[in-house]
Amino acid sequence: MSEPQLSVRSTKARDLAHALARRTGQPINKLVELALEHYDRELRQKSAHTPADTLWELMAEGRRSVPPGTTSAHDDLYDENGLPK
Repeated sequence: MSEPQLSVRSTKARDLAHALARRTGQPINKLVELALEHYDRELRQKSAHTPADTLWELMAEGRRSVPPGTTSAHDDLYDENGLPK
């Protein structure tokens, strides 16, 4: 009995598969399996995140665009008694 076949009609996928096969010495079917397993693991890890994890990631991403030394104190908007200027 022969193995089930997978057919992917993509020049880019074919070129990448052949280039990786030459570089690694692995057969293309093994490279496809490894790539799909890697992608599956990555998706499972992402789906294991809680909504809070996603929020923390978004906050960290937003913080990277804030210049160093920036604070949220807004002291310049208030007088010595804490009232708006």
